[in-house]
Amino acid sequence: MFLEHERITSSYFKHYKKTEEKKNEKCNQNNRNSSISIRISCCSSTSTGSTSTKTSGEDKTIKVGATAVPHAEILNNVVKDVLAKDGWTLEVTEFTDYVTPNTALEEGSLDANYFQTLGYMNDQNTSKGLHLAAAVGVHIEPMGIYSATVTDIKDLKDGATISLPNDADNLDRGLRVLVQAGLLEDPGTDEYVTETTFNGNKELNPHNYDIQPVEAAQVPLTLEDVDAVVANGNYALEADLPSKHPAIYVEQFDQETSVKRTNYVVVKDENLDTEKTKALVKAITSDEVKSYIEDTYKGSVIASFIDTEGNPVD
Repeated sequence: MFLEHERITSSYFKHYKKTEEKKNEKCNQNNRNSSISIRISCCSSTSTGSTSTKTSGEDKTIKVGATAVPHAEILNNVVKDVLAKDGWTLEVTEFTDYVTPNTALEEGSLDANYFQTLGYMNDQNTSKGLHLAAAVGVHIEPMGIYSATVTDIKDLKDGATISLPNDADNLDRGLRVLVQAGLLEDPGTDEYVTETTFNGNKELNPHNYDIQPVEAAQVPLTLEDVDAVVANGNYALEADLPSKHPAIYVEQFDQETSVKRTNYVVVKDENLDTEKTKALVKAITSDEVKSYIEDTYKGSVIASFIDTEGNPVD
């Protein structure tokens, strides 16, 4: 049966020889004993090989996960254009939580993310078994003291009610902002402090402020019901506080606290030195990004551009 098949195929080939030679001219077929189906397959294979070569070239797309404000805004409004000048395409995925961007990065669906502090990243590496590393520190979102009733912190009356975040880290941070501003006295400890440290304590709270912790995202919403609030930068921005009620005091930083409070671009530790990471670091620490942060957020976000030791990056 096989020999009969070869005889029929050969006969068929001879009958349509001229036609098939013309069809397969692009394939450069020299084997005139091949069947039509094989020659057609050759054409298809050549086309597929060409496509494969094109897609296997250098990957110039950088996928970054970020929370909306200000991270995704900075990426979409500035970094994307800066990268494009060097031939890179930036794809930004927005997240509404702090867990998924890290798991997505660990699993490889992202090249980087941009939303977190070193402390949070380190905690996630330890508690979740992740393998993430900080590529560069981009900005700080300082806490601010905002008021709808006074425009100068010196005018805040004795006994004023002040709301601030209720989670342990931000409660401690907010209280220390009040210390920085001269509204409370230094508790003299590096351990976490709470409202109970100050409420009713005439030595540490000589102006008898009524400190009321609430859920961090709700702090800006309490502004009309209290005398002042101490709000995280991202929530203040989302509530448009800087434009409606400019901060009467903004958190200050030294080198140590700058590292602690800076939001970093994070990648998998094995990708710290890739071309994608280098391109992203270069773009996100550019003069264009610094100017955008200064002009857009007017002190609610501060460009830091540091490494994990607090040293400025070039």
